[in-house]
Amino acid sequence: MNEPLRYLCPRLGPHPGIDGDPEKAWWKPAPWTEEFVDIEGSVKPVPRYETRVKMAWNELGLYILAQMEEPHLWATLTEHDSVIFHDNDFEVFLDPDGDTELYAELEINALNTTWDLLLVKPYRDGGPAINGWEIKGLQTAVQLRGTLNDPQDTDEGWSVEILLPWPALQEISRVASPPAEGDVWRINFSRVQWDLEVVDGRYQKVPNRPEHNWVWSPQGVIDMHQPERWGYLEFCSK
Repeated sequence: MNEPLRYLCPRLGPHPGIDGDPEKAWWKPAPWTEEFVDIEGSVKPVPRYETRVKMAWNELGLYILAQMEEPHLWATLTEHDSVIFHDNDFEVFLDPDGDTELYAELEINALNTTWDLLLVKPYRDGGPAINGWEIKGLQTAVQLRGTLNDPQDTDEGWSVEILLPWPALQEISRVASPPAEGDVWRINFSRVQWDLEVVDGRYQKVPNRPEHNWVWSPQGVIDMHQPERWGYLEFCSK
């Protein structure tokens, strides 16, 4: 098993507003992560569509930008706190103090429908998922490069922009939130991707075929709920 990846997260100035646009000049100083790989790592094939992420922070919170290649934009779920990974989705897992307990999960689909939940401890340890927990002040936006749920064309992809406010993250942390320069948190990202087919002019999942799980820092197993295997998020001044 390889060592978890590390991201140096720059501190930037005031953000112009969450709108899902990956081309904003505000994001230019932030580096892209490595391209996502299979959740099990190099023992499995390289994902067929590119996914990468940027992160940055300021006095308000932690910002995340994800950009995903996708020729078949598809989403169905519109109700908050639905089980979003039943659609193609982007997911954030965050444990500020790195103790593998009391960590947050956020899932979002191409309709900008979200599911935020709190894990008291990993499922392997019997920890319940608290669906009623909300990331207070959460802001998300999606930008589509193509047409949603239209099999008649080929799309380019979609991007997600997220603001996680510090007060909300303080609820799940035994370390300072906002952090100080040099502080290190644990974080990882997952992209759930289903194989689709077109039936009667509509996308649907290929029956009896499991989803693909593509991640930033590989877990080595098909289980995102092993926080000790997540990547490191190091806060920098620039």
